[in-house]
Amino acid sequence: MLRTLIEEFLLFVLPFCLFAGYLVIRRRNPFDVEHWSRHLFWLSVAGLVLGIGSFIYAGLVAPRHTGPFVPPHVENGKLIPGEFDDRPKR
Repeated sequence: MLRTLIEEFLLFVLPFCLFAGYLVIRRRNPFDVEHWSRHLFWLSVAGLVLGIGSFIYAGLVAPRHTGPFVPPHVENGKLIPGEFDDRPKR
């Protein structure tokens, strides 16, 4: 779960990093507030769209399990991890 949140945060920050890179290429100081003030709203909107869009995309393409969940159990003294039993029923 933490990995997902970090990925979403990085997607949100991506437009800001790209704009800072644009400022550096244009030989402007990226730490000067006057360059950011007009663009801050649209950079935030772009970051939110990227973050929310990736959540929606992940929800649509995530693998779905149709079978029951078999919890972890011990067989012959060995711990068998839990898994979904997606085998077709006979």
